[in-house]
Amino acid sequence: MYSHHWLNGDAIALPTGKAVCIGRNYAEHAKELNNPVPDEPVLFIKPGSALVGTSSSLSLSQRLAPIHYEAELSVLVDKPLTNATPEAVIAAIAGLGVALDLTRREAQSELKEKGLPWELAKAFDGSCVQSPFVPFDGQDLTRLQYQLDINGATRQQGDTGMMLNPVVELICHLTQYFTLQPGDIVLTGTPKGVGQLYNGDALTLTLGDTRLAQFSCVEAP
Repeated sequence: MYSHHWLNGDAIALPTGKAVCIGRNYAEHAKELNNPVPDEPVLFIKPGSALVGTSSSLSLSQRLAPIHYEAELSVLVDKPLTNATPEAVIAAIAGLGVALDLTRREAQSELKEKGLPWELAKAFDGSCVQSPFVPFDGQDLTRLQYQLDINGATRQQGDTGMMLNPVVELICHLTQYFTLQPGDIVLTGTPKGVGQLYNGDALTLTLGDTRLAQFSCVEAP
């Protein structure tokens, strides 16, 4: 059962909430999937049952394969936010981490072609892999870098300065539609470089100079 943790291993006294996610927040990622750059944020939700941690191996269900990775800066909130101001957003950020928005890319393409929702491709059990968090202590949210390495090679490098919708403005926008509760997280979009995960892949998630997690992929029924 997933629960939020700090990087030092201490449990965070917040419930496991939902993950509110943004699609196409980096122009180069939209282009690599042949998607138009949106005029406003593309939002979707993963339920709490989608969250898994990084303290053990990541199970890749053969039934759901192929599964693709999308590394994203994640923001943990500890106060309710509705129609939030920038000041309220800053005051509600408890921690920062890196998450993987796991995606059944082929299923997503089929659903999009039919004009259907994305849940079967984006919100399945285990589809949100969340690293431990580091406390938010006023870091400049417009100048954060994060990285995903697979088998020792860098696959994705994110820079919040290149986001179409900056972190604080994004959270202000989404709280016009979805109230954030303590324990919810926001996934802020993935940079270019997405791809498929395979059995035996070794993954490393890094935020700035801090290694947040190392884990491997294993096949599951």
